[in-house]
Amino acid sequence: MSVLRGREDPALAAVITRIVPLRYAAGADPALDRPAHVRAGSGLAWIGGVLAVVQDDAAFLALIDPRTGEVNSLPLPAEDGVRQFGDDRGNKARKPDLESCVVLPDADGAELLAAFGSGSTPARERIVFVRGIPARPRVEVHHAPAFYAALHAARDFAGSELNVEGAAWDGGELILVNRGNGAVVDGRQPADATCRIHWPALLDHLRGGTAPPVPGAVTAYDLGEVDGSRLTFTDVAAFGGRIVFTAAAEASPNTYDDGPVAGAALGVLAAGGARWALLRDAAGRPFDGKVEGVAPGREPGTALVVVDRDDPRRPSDLCTVELRGNWPVPGNG
Repeated sequence: MSVLRGREDPALAAVITRIVPLRYAAGADPALDRPAHVRAGSGLAWIGGVLAVVQDDAAFLALIDPRTGEVNSLPLPAEDGVRQFGDDRGNKARKPDLESCVVLPDADGAELLAAFGSGSTPARERIVFVRGIPARPRVEVHHAPAFYAALHAARDFAGSELNVEGAAWDGGELILVNRGNGAVVDGRQPADATCRIHWPALLDHLRGGTAPPVPGAVTAYDLGEVDGSRLTFTDVAAFGGRIVFTAAAEASPNTYDDGPVAGAALGVLAAGGARWALLRDAAGRPFDGKVEGVAPGREPGTALVVVDRDDPRRPSDLCTVELRGNWPVPGNG
């Protein structure tokens, strides 16, 4: 299978102009096992006029009001009332690892937020649906081992270790992204790749028990390196008719353990490959945070990204990014 190349494009610049730590307006709530802040933001999506943030180590959906900046929480179903997971609690193996979210049409045409587990372990083969955001949210949790088995079986997509990190809605199809930060297994290399999923078939599978759809249009990428560490996908989002991605250069030994981050990038997928820019601060210094999610900004020529600090004591940051240069996305001026 051919691999599309990625390159740093000097015609693109991505400058972080604002950083906001995500702390819940209501603070901590021990009864819900909720901390005072968003622990590990991993995906972003606009729905119902609010910005939804999923987390990979906490069973809460954070909902941000763009007018006030207030951060509220929607608790997700929890076994034994436990909603925080990690090495700090000795229960990392149990975490649902929701790494991405996307807004999709439900069977009746209503907006549905879908959050996908990474699939890197059997405990992470879950897909969460939320309808009615923000007024009357209703949550469905689907254990989806058959669908994740189909993703594993698509070896060009999954590579050595499946790690679904991004989701986007494009042209009536669901795009999923695998992050190639895994270990080499039995001589098979990790893969950064995209695939397309027939969404009505997946919805029928999850709600009706029909066979899962087979991933199609698999495309593999080599995004390049930052200071000797490979850039690997962390999310994708549709910006009009283009697919924007985030990537992190993280020296992680496998899909389970974290590692030091040398830099993060924002880029655009194209037919011939990928173009990207290093995320930098206003002074031009490379940004060292692990950017995990991306969504269009509210202002033209901006994007929003969420940063996972890999430290449960520190809140995730929501960053506004100014897109400068020749970004082929709507609203960039």
